[in-house]
Amino acid sequence: MSEGALVLFSGGQDSATCLAWALARFGRVETVGFDYGQRHRVELACRDAFRARLAAAFPAWAARLGEDHLLRLDALGAISDTALTREAEIALRADGLPNTFVPGRNLIFLAFAAALAHRRGLRHLVGGMCETDYSGYPDCRDDTLKAMQVALNLGMASRFVLHTPLMWRDKAATWALAERLGGAALVEAIAEDTHSCYLGERGRRHPWGHGCGTCPACALRRRGWEAWQGGASE
Repeated sequence: MSEGALVLFSGGQDSATCLAWALARFGRVETVGFDYGQRHRVELACRDAFRARLAAAFPAWAARLGEDHLLRLDALGAISDTALTREAEIALRADGLPNTFVPGRNLIFLAFAAALAHRRGLRHLVGGMCETDYSGYPDCRDDTLKAMQVALNLGMASRFVLHTPLMWRDKAATWALAERLGGAALVEAIAEDTHSCYLGERGRRHPWGHGCGTCPACALRRRGWEAWQGGASE
């Protein structure tokens, strides 16, 4: 496909897989990340390393990989009182959502991404939102994102297409998708050069990647890896 895409690339497993997905489909792919004062902002430091590794390992994709953009959204962190923006223990809120939920985050990200895509002449927006393996975040739901696509197109008089390749995939299926897209080289790049741990720990390397190993993000990534490995070995 000759059209261009903008991938919301945080530096985590899901968005990294979506970046590979986009590179396999679109003629020009740019990336955008957001610095909102997140507690695990080490994910932002992983973005350059992953992009460089991807370009080195996949020359055909390197030719399609365009500019990276990093936008500061300090106001989002300032108005958010969550375990992702404050030093707080991760726990469930009274309404049943985890306190890692940052209200409005994906809606704000998509609005800024669409404004950037409009300026860059990119029609396709790609995000790693998922309703299968998630914590109940309402801004990850398929209905929310379909409504957001309508709002963006009406508000910007555009014809954006919002792609969510992982919407109906669990973490095991996400690992499997990475393998289908780029084989063992892509799986290793995701394990080594992406970050999901909510606590921002980068020390120990587990089979599935770096992290504390116990926070909800690490537990989800580990379970997905183990389920995928178990299925792959059958």
